[in-house]
Amino acid sequence: MRKFLLLTVMNVQLLLLAAYAQQTPVYLNPAAPLESRVQDLVRQLTLEEKIAQLNYNSPAIPRLNIPAYNWWSEALHGVGRSGPATVFPQAIGLAATFNDSLARQVATVISDEARAMYNAAIKRDHHLKYGGLTFWTPNINIFRDPRWGRGQETYGEDPFLTSRMGVAFVKGLQGDDPRYLKVAACAKHYAVHSGPERLRHEFNAKPSMKDLWETYLPAFKALVDANVEAVMCAYNRTNDEPCCGNTYLLQDVLRSQWHFKGHIVSDCWALTDFYQGHKVVSNPAQAAALALHRGVNLECGDTYPHLMESVQQGLATEKQIDTALSVLLRTRFKLGMFDPEEANPYNRIPVTEINNEAHRALARKVAQQSIVLLKNNGALPLSTQLKKYFITGPNAANVDALLGNYYGINNNLVTILEGIAAQIPAGSQLQYRPGALLDRPNVNPIDWTTDEAKNVDATIVVLGITGLLEGEEGESIASPSYGDRLDYNIPQNQVDFLKKMKANNPKPVIAVITGGSPMNLAQIHELADAVLMVWYPGEEGGNAVADVIFGKVAPSGKLPITFPKSLDQLPAYEDYSMKGRTYRYMTAEPLYPFGFGLSYTSFAYSDLHVNSNSIRKGSPVTATVTVQNTGKTAGDEVVQLYLTHPGVTDAPLYTLKAFKRITLAAGEATTLSFNITPDMMQLVNEQGVAVQPGGKLAIYIGGALPGARSEALGAGKGVQAVVDIK
Repeated sequence: MRKFLLLTVMNVQLLLLAAYAQQTPVYLNPAAPLESRVQDLVRQLTLEEKIAQLNYNSPAIPRLNIPAYNWWSEALHGVGRSGPATVFPQAIGLAATFNDSLARQVATVISDEARAMYNAAIKRDHHLKYGGLTFWTPNINIFRDPRWGRGQETYGEDPFLTSRMGVAFVKGLQGDDPRYLKVAACAKHYAVHSGPERLRHEFNAKPSMKDLWETYLPAFKALVDANVEAVMCAYNRTNDEPCCGNTYLLQDVLRSQWHFKGHIVSDCWALTDFYQGHKVVSNPAQAAALALHRGVNLECGDTYPHLMESVQQGLATEKQIDTALSVLLRTRFKLGMFDPEEANPYNRIPVTEINNEAHRALARKVAQQSIVLLKNNGALPLSTQLKKYFITGPNAANVDALLGNYYGINNNLVTILEGIAAQIPAGSQLQYRPGALLDRPNVNPIDWTTDEAKNVDATIVVLGITGLLEGEEGESIASPSYGDRLDYNIPQNQVDFLKKMKANNPKPVIAVITGGSPMNLAQIHELADAVLMVWYPGEEGGNAVADVIFGKVAPSGKLPITFPKSLDQLPAYEDYSMKGRTYRYMTAEPLYPFGFGLSYTSFAYSDLHVNSNSIRKGSPVTATVTVQNTGKTAGDEVVQLYLTHPGVTDAPLYTLKAFKRITLAAGEATTLSFNITPDMMQLVNEQGVAVQPGGKLAIYIGGALPGARSEALGAGKGVQAVVDIK
């Protein structure tokens, strides 16, 4: 019956399209081939109109019934900067779930809400910035250094995790309709872009070919293979050429090697940097021509209007403009912008899809899975039957601590204070005081807060940072370094505050840390009885934190980035070499390792078997392992598979190659199987070429990065096998 109904609907759609085709021009005929429609429209435009359509704020062309369209929309962790929408945890928090299927669910919800909001806006003839269907997300840059303020927008420091999460997000955004895109996703910022923020308009990142192909490009390749519709070129130079005018990146790699068919958009006002920052050309007309030659289809900025001068000066041709515009228009056609409303199923998504109860429930689930338990001396989970609770700290009632950057808003953002309060039963007391400022000592010396902590059964202190201190150059208004965090320490006044609360206080003190990047939590770790990293947890963040604190769910998040002990352990911020960076090349002992995160239960790994202890190059290996919940409560575990090549010079120390999130009841065991393919065993050489070395291959499976630090912090020990490759 369902198949019959589907065929009937399809037949009706075809009849509608056929009838429509008889009385419309080709570009408005949805039955015509896509390329014919694009070329028909381009032929009818004047040169002035073509140039105007290459700008992000594309004007209407009334004579052709083309409405105005603004290409700039954001959806990093929910539809951003637009109407009320579901606010999910920040991207770095989503990465901490190590759950790409969940990421796809999140992106599917975001695209549903985006379409619903767009449909409502179009009915009111609104064509605003941030109100379109072309979303400049996800950010798949590598979080190579914790100083970068925009690292919170990424999926962490690992290329494989970033690729998996990014691909899932793109698929969720773009949908699976055979004809139409639900929305268009964009892989950004291409490429080798992760700070410093203050220098980004003039900075020259100079990675080796090994680092370029091993670290900085894999996620972009993965998203191109997943048919991402757009790629955004970055502000900086990479190996001497501006990214938006880079022959190697845009032409040789993106178009020729990877066969990318979508459109390329500049980061906003990046073309202005050609002559003001990088100084590779002298004026806007030259900058516009250079970007056009290199393949930039859409500009966010005000340089492409100078293309008329470029043509007049012989720097560009109308044919080149036609080619660039044709690529760009394909996206609008694929979004259904020139088709009758009834032809596109996404036009029927209603406003009831916006921040509804199901979407809020998903936001809560994501926040629950993102929370990383860094320490627990037995204080957690807290009972809900204590007499008196106290919550304090600068971020306890702070909405900014939920949001991060590139955020949406709505009328029900649940702070951590509100989430805790909702789970305190009648008969128990809850007290609240802010207690401390975010990043500076209190002016008033009178302190009631720390004494209060000594007279309660448990204290929850919400510390950390917000978007005031970290983020993009123009967003972080309290940051002296344009959003970057050149001081790695958590604000000292917060440490001092915690010291006073814990002094001579035997009662549990739980530290909840907000923020989007690693920070020095060494003193927090020593002082507090338990430490939770909750990132920027979104609209349901307060409820999710309370769920974990009171044991409704066990914490299961894992760190998607290394927390060094200090910046002294890292190379210079401006150095884009991977040597000494991230878990793959950092030899110093970290404060918290990549992949680390505790639970309220424990997991044991055993019986690692490989199907062969000796293989030929080009052959796969199957590894099986048993994982058991050895604790007294149910919990989720993220099973992580790492490979390493002992004895191979310049090989990564470890490389994450697979992960699986599982749920086990107390005492339950399961056997997992991993297929290790030849490409997973490859290493990238100094020429940037992936080759499979011979010799020994070590396979490690566990619940965190292998090493003494993971075990010292309480992570269970994993298991290892060695295979000979001949």
